[in-house]
Amino acid sequence: MKHQFGFFALFLLSAGTACAQTTVRFAVIGDYGNDSLEELGVSNLVHSWGPDFVVTCGDNNYSTGSAQTIDPNIGKYYHDFIYNYQGGYGQGSPTLRFLPALGNHDWGNASNNPTGADPYLAFFTLPGNERYYRWRSGVVEFFILDSDLNEPSGTSYGSVQGAWCEAALRSSTAKWRIVVFHHAAYSSGQHQSTLYMRWPFQAWGATAVLQGHDHDYERLKVGGIPYFVNGIGGASLRPFGAVLAESQLRFYGDFGAMLVTAGATSMTFKEYTRYGVLVDSYTQRLTLVLPFAK
Repeated sequence: MKHQFGFFALFLLSAGTACAQTTVRFAVIGDYGNDSLEELGVSNLVHSWGPDFVVTCGDNNYSTGSAQTIDPNIGKYYHDFIYNYQGGYGQGSPTLRFLPALGNHDWGNASNNPTGADPYLAFFTLPGNERYYRWRSGVVEFFILDSDLNEPSGTSYGSVQGAWCEAALRSSTAKWRIVVFHHAAYSSGQHQSTLYMRWPFQAWGATAVLQGHDHDYERLKVGGIPYFVNGIGGASLRPFGAVLAESQLRFYGDFGAMLVTAGATSMTFKEYTRYGVLVDSYTQRLTLVLPFAK
C-alpha cells in the first residue's frame, strides 16, 4: 500500500532538494529490467559511484510489465534508491532517489492496453500523476514524460501532456533542465526515430534530452542541445541501422550506464561499460545570453 501524502509531503516529494547542493551527481540507465547477470553488472557499477539518485529511460520491467516480475526486475537491484519501497529485497530509500520513465514494456508491450501500467504505478511513489512529472535537485530539474501511445494525456507536443511539458519547462528556474522519455525522438538504432516525440524541447527551455528504446548508446546534437539514447542497461544489445546526420557517437559493444555531474557552470555526461571502461564524455557549459547593446 502506498502512503497517503498530505499537502506538505507532496510538496517535498515534487520539489526534491531544490535548495540543497550546487553540484549534483546522478546515474542514468535504460532498457534494463530483466533480472539478468548483465543487469547485476550495471547495478554494481551504479552503486560503486554512490550517486545522489538514479534516472531511467524506460523499460524497467520486461517483458510485459507484470506485477509478478516488477520486484525481481527492479527492486532486487535498485531497492535502496526507491522511495516507499514495499518489495522483498531489503530497505528502500527514505527520500525519492529513483526517477523512472515509462516504456512500452512497462505498459505491457501492447497497444490499446489502458491498464497495462497499473503494476508500475502501484510499485512506485512518484510526483504528479506518476506517468509524467517534474522533479528538482539543486541546479537540475527533470521533466519525465510518458512517450508510449497508451498514455491517456497524449504523446504529441499539442497534447495535454505536451502542454504540461511546455508550461513546466518555461516556468523552471533551474540552471539545467533535462527532459527524459523512452521512445527516442532521434536515434540511429534499429527502431530508428520516433517522430511523434520530436517536440520543440530546446525552444521550451530544455538543456538536454535523455532517451531509451534502442538497445545501444548514442550521443546526438539536435539544434543546440545534446540528445542521448541510453538503452544498454541490461536487457540486450543491438547494432545500429541508418545513421542520422545528428549522430556524434555510437556504441553497442557492452552494457553500461551514465554518470552525470551537474554544477553551477557545466554539466558532464560520462558513459561507462559495466566494467568501468569509459565510452564517452561530453561536457555542456552554461551559456549566458546577454541583452543587445543599445
